[in-house]
Amino acid sequence: MNILQIHSSARADGSHSSRLARRIVERLQAAASDATAATITVRDLGRTPHPELNEGALQALFTPPEQRTPEQAARVALDDALIAEVQAADVVVLGVPMYNFGVPAQLKNWIDAISRAKVTFQYTAKGPEGLLKGKKVYIALTRGGQYRNTPADTQVPYLKTVLSFLGMSDIQLVYAEGLAMGPEAEQQALASAQAQIDALVLVEEAVAA
Repeated sequence: MNILQIHSSARADGSHSSRLARRIVERLQAAASDATAATITVRDLGRTPHPELNEGALQALFTPPEQRTPEQAARVALDDALIAEVQAADVVVLGVPMYNFGVPAQLKNWIDAISRAKVTFQYTAKGPEGLLKGKKVYIALTRGGQYRNTPADTQVPYLKTVLSFLGMSDIQLVYAEGLAMGPEAEQQALASAQAQIDALVLVEEAVAA
């Protein structure tokens, strides 16, 4: 089992979303029939931000490989590395805090990097087809307030849409909400998220059995 663990928090330390993502991975490892067989790749987008999709990046991507300048080839290679990681993964675990009702810019840059026509998706006569199939996705969502299943939650619809577009439609969500509503609310939110993680892994174990 190859696990790709993505941290998108801007915080290098003290990130609830990163801690929950790590906890999901730990529980998946513990539940595996042979934990030593699990390979984990960690991509911390806060510590090592991926460059944005700007005009220079677009020019590099749309230039034939044999015609790219060394600078263009280096820019495309950065995206290639992220694509290779997600292609190799059986499981993708995302830690996603809510910033101003959206996903972090770091995560958006990662999504832009792995979304490449004819590589991770393609258009066919029957419509678009995602090419990153057969993967399980877990998303740990952390919010200061309570937004689950409300119009203010733009994260979940966006993430489900773009990941499914790329072929990753098997998505499980873990919520930790109310983290900024006082110490008691924070403790309850984290305990609830932990219970959600345990329940999801138990379901996976039952299905595997």
